[in-house]
Amino acid sequence: MSTIYILNGPNLNLLGKREPEIYGHDTLADVEAMCREAAPEGVDIVFRQSNHEGVLVDWVQEAREAADAIVINPAAYTHTSVAILDALSAFEGPVVEVHISDVHKREKFRHHSYVSQRADEVIVGRGVQGYVDGLAWAVEKL
Repeated sequence: MSTIYILNGPNLNLLGKREPEIYGHDTLADVEAMCREAAPEGVDIVFRQSNHEGVLVDWVQEAREAADAIVINPAAYTHTSVAILDALSAFEGPVVEVHISDVHKREKFRHHSYVSQRADEVIVGRGVQGYVDGLAWAVEKL
């Protein structure tokens, strides 16, 4: 059995309520259900969300021993967190960076991603389907 961590950063707990014109109406629970449904037999999903950078770092470090791949939407920490980049750099499996919106078509400060420096695949602008696509990519690499 393979284990894939799907990690979500700050404000994603408000998905479906916060700026639905950008992020849509699906909730994070909807995204989790979509990922669990899409996961092939033999793939275990660990799905988590935190608004706290250190918690995300702890989960990435935990994944070093417990997961075969990581799908991560670091949200705002994408543009600021060297700590998350460093933790991901210590992870040896595939890493997929996912963003619901197309960050490259938004405010200029969103164009830079520290996480992309480690990610093996980056998926932007596909809405919540990007999570399913990221999961499929990770499964293929395993």
